[in-house]
Amino acid sequence: MSLIPIHSAADIGTLARTLRRQQGIRQDDMAAIIGASHVFLRDVELGKGTVQLGKVLSLLDELGVRIHLEVPEKPGEQA
Repeated sequence: MSLIPIHSAADIGTLARTLRRQQGIRQDDMAAIIGASHVFLRDVELGKGTVQLGKVLSLLDELGVRIHLEVPEKPGEQA
């Protein structure tokens, strides 16, 4: 397992594209698997920041990515 810092929608898009290609899944097939259009998946992979979070989470789940949030112990504290 690798921990990959995510700072932007583009980071998620790059990760999603890389994993999808490594698994040999075509973009339109992955879109169908997660119940989205190929345009949606293209936008995710291009790092468009206005995509629907629920579908992005479905995509990452399908690719085997698990998300963990680092939460500060005290309000206002940097994680």
